[in-house]
Amino acid sequence: MKRKAAYFIPFVILAVGFAAMQFFASFKTAPPKKKPEEPVKSVEVSTVRLTDIPAAITAYGRVVSAQPVTLYSEVTGTLEPGDLPFLPGQSFRRGELLLKVDTRQIALDIKSAKSELMTALALVLPEIKVDFPEHYPAWQNYFNSCRFDRPIAALPPAGNEKIKLYLARFNIYKIYFTICDLEILLEKHFFRAPFDGAITDAELRPGSSARPGTRLGEIINLENLEAEMPVPAEDAQWIDLSKPVTLTSEEVAGTWSGRILRVGKTIDAKTQTVQIYIGVGRRLDDGLYDGVFIKAVVAGSIIPSAAIVPRKALYEQQFVYVVKDGRLEYRKVRIVRREPDYVIAAGGLNNGDLLVVDMLQGVAPGMRARPRNLSAGEKNR
Repeated sequence: MKRKAAYFIPFVILAVGFAAMQFFASFKTAPPKKKPEEPVKSVEVSTVRLTDIPAAITAYGRVVSAQPVTLYSEVTGTLEPGDLPFLPGQSFRRGELLLKVDTRQIALDIKSAKSELMTALALVLPEIKVDFPEHYPAWQNYFNSCRFDRPIAALPPAGNEKIKLYLARFNIYKIYFTICDLEILLEKHFFRAPFDGAITDAELRPGSSARPGTRLGEIINLENLEAEMPVPAEDAQWIDLSKPVTLTSEEVAGTWSGRILRVGKTIDAKTQTVQIYIGVGRRLDDGLYDGVFIKAVVAGSIIPSAAIVPRKALYEQQFVYVVKDGRLEYRKVRIVRREPDYVIAAGGLNNGDLLVVDMLQGVAPGMRARPRNLSAGEKNR
């Protein structure tokens, strides 16, 4: 019996000790639990100021001559030099003689035809003097004014039908129009510059023989240059044809002014772009040449009550964060134009909004936020 009691005594002691520990623990007050502090995100903001923003459209393209001209011979003969060397790269001024074709034969043909005309007039003048004395002085003066070294003058008007019959009978009209045709042919022997420009190709040199259809070379107009540039189809609505265009180039130093000549009416199916054509005013000495790659900044229409939003502040192409009452607010904005570094929003933002311009990660709408770059005056507003 005593041995069994000895076995139960340790268990009794443990049970009494545990009960005592529980009794005394009930008098101990548990320390209050601390609530976790809500995190505050420090963000960089920009105060929104709605204003009228011009839609600047940027485009790139290459300058080309608005008037390239290929020279072909329409007559037969030997090429002779003009006022300057007919060589590629040679510049010229309006009216300068580029080339000419030997004119000796055509000049003799014109003189021969004039001789026939004078012979015919000499035969008809006595008839006019007798039958129409009042018209005789005009025709006599015309006969006297005929010169072999001058272009033919226009015939005097026929006074009546009988004079026309006299003139037709002696082939006056036929010979006169033959001379006019020959003089037009003579003009085709001379290649004069129709504009300020340059020679880009010269296939034949003076001394070569030319015949109708022979290609002589090519010239370009440098008075009027033109640049064809693609712009996104969505930007076409902002193009203002009345606004000037500023042109620059990384290849040639300088700044030039241009104007939009026309806008294409079709959209490229592959690139979704519209072609615009910009005329470039220049001088021969201002450094801008055919083939130069240029950048054009087109001052477009005005976008009213809009704000500029940096690209990094835009989420899902149409949302931004603003700080309102110390918390982040996720807001949708209406984008009307997109530029490489920013977009123009014309809806969704108000004057005085604190637009978050940081690129945020791991945040959610409603999170506490503290602008870190506001002045003391802006924080108190």
